[in-house]
Amino acid sequence: MNTKLSKRLTAVVEALPLQEGIRVLEIGCGPGAMAREMARRIGKGHVLAIDRSAKAIRQATAGSQAQIQSGSLSFRQVAIEDLTLEADQQPFDIAVAIRVGALDGRHLETEKQALQKIAKALQAHGRLFVDRGNSLQEIRFDPVTREAIHTT
Repeated sequence: MNTKLSKRLTAVVEALPLQEGIRVLEIGCGPGAMAREMARRIGKGHVLAIDRSAKAIRQATAGSQAQIQSGSLSFRQVAIEDLTLEADQQPFDIAVAIRVGALDGRHLETEKQALQKIAKALQAHGRLFVDRGNSLQEIRFDPVTREAIHTT
């Protein structure tokens, strides 16, 4: 499998505040190229990459066996608006979504549901980064109300 990351995804990964040991949720992972790169960069951390497409998850899993076996990466087929953490799963430090329909501003009710699910999946001071096709935006959540606070 081609492991080279596109220039666009490389720029996204470089813009993210990735640090050793953090937990990352990638929403809409497609074939998993960005998830593999993030897993490489966070060392002993963990990336959970999700996608609503069974085909995407099959491709991502097939191309990520080394990372899956090391425990640095896992995949799950689920739409973001349906995501719930497993009972033993720790919340995430950051979440990232690149061109995800549920977060592109066209479907307001779906976006509201997705943001609520993301807020529940993140730690109290967790951060969400969304690329709707032009630039990476950060969305933070109020640590008390868990409402989305749109920032830059």
